[in-house]
Amino acid sequence: MDYKKLFDLSGKVCIVTGGSGYLGSACVCALKDFGATVINADIKEREGVEDAFIMTDISKTESFQALFSEVENKYGKIDVLVNCAAYFKGHGKESQIEFMTDEVWQTGIDGALNSTFRATREVIPFMKKSGGSIINFCSMYGLVSPDLRIYGEDNPQKNPPNYGAAKAAVAQFTRYSAGALAKYGIRVNSVTPGPFPAPGNDKDVEFNKALASKTMLGRFGKNHEMAGAVLLLASDASTFMTGSNIVVDGGWTAW
Repeated sequence: MDYKKLFDLSGKVCIVTGGSGYLGSACVCALKDFGATVINADIKEREGVEDAFIMTDISKTESFQALFSEVENKYGKIDVLVNCAAYFKGHGKESQIEFMTDEVWQTGIDGALNSTFRATREVIPFMKKSGGSIINFCSMYGLVSPDLRIYGEDNPQKNPPNYGAAKAAVAQFTRYSAGALAKYGIRVNSVTPGPFPAPGNDKDVEFNKALASKTMLGRFGKNHEMAGAVLLLASDASTFMTGSNIVVDGGWTAW
């Protein structure tokens, strides 16, 4: 067995939703570095190393349909789908349960959970032809609650309840999908990032010090540190993995 070849993605066609974002862009770079053809499916284009950018609105089924059809028409197949993109609503007063409206709640559920469902459902006909790997993004706040004692009322990093609820549901949807799609040779796994604040969210020194101290490693993650788990699940090194969740959180949820 040539173990190095297990991680070789040459010949694989990979789609990353949210590939213009902080974590998504790292996934794009890593997949590309290991030889994959990578398509960035995002609402906004940014200069990167991907082979193609296809504008994709994850709130719309027809946008996913157009994305997958275009990729198959151009590249002949779809091997890997990374569901990294999400959107949610609920800041300041609206982030509190007692003041969150139905509309705000439902937007967060749609942006993190329903979008993953839409992507998975629509890619099945394409992956059924030769199998594939679907990788969903969950969140540490789908496993544990935010410690609201360290957040101020209007802190932009304060996580609203609809986000964590949706991400917890993504983990269960991943397990369900793994069982339902195994007969087609489609593996479905998830990754759970811990604290990976994007640049610009690190200006409140005291708050970020308190937040980082909640990890065993005492620091935030850097976006490239998320790439290893995604590479594993995209590659042939994980062909006996499905229904799994890989937690990359610096130990946040382990104590």
